[in-house]
Amino acid sequence: MAAAGLLSLGLGAPGASAAEEPRIDLKVLVVDNGDSPVEAITQELKTTGIPYTTVDLNDSGRPAITEAFLSEPADGSGGAPRAKYQGVVLPNEAPFGAGSAEQTALEAYERTFGIPQVDAYTWAHPGVGLDYTDAGGWAGTLDGREAAVTTAGGAGYFGYLDGPLTFEDNSPSVQESYGYVARPRAGFTSYVDTAVPGGTGRGSLVGEYAHDGRRELVVTFAYNHYQQQFRVLARGIVEWLTQGVHLGQNRNYFSVHVDDVFAPDSRWDTERNCTPGDFDCVGGDGEGTTPIRMTAADAVYAAQWQRDSDFTLDMVYNAGAGEEWKSENGDVDALTDQLLADKGEYRWVNHTYTHPFLGCVQDTSTVPWSCAKNADGSTRYVSRADISTEISANNLWAASHGLPVDSSELVTGEHSGLKSLPQQPDDNPNLAGALADNGVDWTASDNSREPQQRSVGSTLTVPRYPMNVYYNVGTAEEIADEYNWIYTSKADGGSGVCENNPTSTCLDDPLDTATGFESYILPQEARTALGHAVGNDPRPHYVHQSNLAEDRLLYPVLDKVLADYRALYADNAPLENPRQSAVGTELKRRAAWQEVVSDGDVTAYRVGTTVTVDAPSGIQIPVTAPEGTLKQLLLGTTAFGTPYAGERSAWTTPDALQTALTLRLPA
Repeated sequence: MAAAGLLSLGLGAPGASAAEEPRIDLKVLVVDNGDSPVEAITQELKTTGIPYTTVDLNDSGRPAITEAFLSEPADGSGGAPRAKYQGVVLPNEAPFGAGSAEQTALEAYERTFGIPQVDAYTWAHPGVGLDYTDAGGWAGTLDGREAAVTTAGGAGYFGYLDGPLTFEDNSPSVQESYGYVARPRAGFTSYVDTAVPGGTGRGSLVGEYAHDGRRELVVTFAYNHYQQQFRVLARGIVEWLTQGVHLGQNRNYFSVHVDDVFAPDSRWDTERNCTPGDFDCVGGDGEGTTPIRMTAADAVYAAQWQRDSDFTLDMVYNAGAGEEWKSENGDVDALTDQLLADKGEYRWVNHTYTHPFLGCVQDTSTVPWSCAKNADGSTRYVSRADISTEISANNLWAASHGLPVDSSELVTGEHSGLKSLPQQPDDNPNLAGALADNGVDWTASDNSREPQQRSVGSTLTVPRYPMNVYYNVGTAEEIADEYNWIYTSKADGGSGVCENNPTSTCLDDPLDTATGFESYILPQEARTALGHAVGNDPRPHYVHQSNLAEDRLLYPVLDKVLADYRALYADNAPLENPRQSAVGTELKRRAAWQEVVSDGDVTAYRVGTTVTVDAPSGIQIPVTAPEGTLKQLLLGTTAFGTPYAGERSAWTTPDALQTALTLRLPA
């Protein structure tokens, strides 16, 4: 135990008498029937960092739910009785059958120790504290309907929301969410409700049913983990389940990298349906289109937009490409002058000096390109020295121009150097050494290819989400034209790529290039980005400097993301906007935490007003506790963690000279 980190919190066990002082483990029991609502809550527990045990109802060899499975009696030598789970997630109110031995054992356990139960999805009936829907309620498709947090919900664990939420309606021809809208009976408190369709008054969608010495959170609409209505409400469901004290933490994140700053980007050719300069774009006279590059006016707009929006962009820059452009244009570059004048307004990230491909040497004699070979048949790679020069030259330029850069961060051009299927199945073996030579701790990767953080020598990747605001477009018409080519069937004049891609769907009809961006692409991209932001996902999004030029296509997307978020969430749950190194650190901590939890190396429990967490030495422990919680120091106390969504949370370890870290909850 001397080598372990101990964490103590204060918390009473609801429903249990003070004389009993039971031990209640900080772990959740999930009873899984294979349906999406249980899977969604399970994913939320995992993402948050809350330990859980799953009992699969479809597994004939599963353990039986008995008193011994759920708890242990006092051992007679001063040891407290033990409840093995702080909360229970069920697919419905009675998955084992009303009156069955397992259901009876579970209900007795909840009653004895004051353990909350979430009914992941059930229908409206008196058994869960609701009237049948034929008594002034309703049942049907909730797509596009507006719901709201009630006064009781806002005063409790759903108080991080202060605006209405709308159920997704992404495809009018597909039913996306079915639900029951019902009137509460005695003992039921609604937390989220909606107007009764075609009727009067409002009916519950999420609420608490207190009865028979137990409490159930009753959810009466179907959902999956990806739907925005669940992601928005998931925090409240989990906080209710754990009563606001648990391992793990949950915050909302949104950051945006703007690649290729100072460099021009190639432009989509609407006639040839390709990008001049790409290996597969043949025909035409030369490149055929004018490259896209921000102007000084675009830079002025960017700085003012940040101030107006209270949001900081990450400028991912190629200084050498900018110098090349300048030398070709009379050694005058108003864009660079303006960006440098406003350099303190942004965060800056090294994108290499000239944006070369840093993987294998590309053989472009064929389409698609292939990796060039050495005389012995081995793959020919860009050298360690060449990679290092690209990194260091960009850092030196930044230093000479007073650009504030964190040299531990890097984004290679096209994420090159990392494996790139199908041509380059392995990392450039020279990459890791070059990264180490330049002190790079965090290098970006493409989340659509590699969603998990991994090591490249001593460096860790930071996956980034690509946004479908393309690098090679400057106008709304151009992006709609390219979108049509990618997402339209051959019969409708498109490439047909969408027809054989399991991760893509073809458009029913091609977009009108005059209106398609505003009517279709913009809301879809904003919805996707917002879904990431409200999913406790810190991964950055990336676009390109071309999206800040000409029609400035990025801004309306970001405006909608920020406006929709701020209309929905209360001020106590702001969007976190971390830089790349902070994202990398967060992902690294999560991976280490998940590993020790999965290995069973964490023991956490509460006894009366104290919670103890025993984890391996050196592991950062994520904890969430109520507002007003104090951290016990060697001498005196200080506020624990930082505030978020009405609670406080932090990654923490015991302080020096302390074998345990003690937190005291407010009285």
